[in-house]
Amino acid sequence: MSHHSDFPSTGFVRLSQILAPTGPIPVSKSTWWQGVKDGRFPQPRKLGPRTTVWRAEDIRALFEDRADGEAS
Repeated sequence: MSHHSDFPSTGFVRLSQILAPTGPIPVSKSTWWQGVKDGRFPQPRKLGPRTTVWRAEDIRALFEDRADGEAS
């Protein structure tokens, strides 16, 4: 859990920063994209034809909510 504190509070993050092992969300790319499509995960923003990002605030809320849910 210590790497969660390294996650940016604001700005944009790439998928490699979101998904495990480097990121806080322990799902595969295919699961992530299905979750985006289903609305379980935040919608991305396109910065260019090959650059997709997410708001760090949205991702932080996702894993902080998940941690809160597991704690109770």
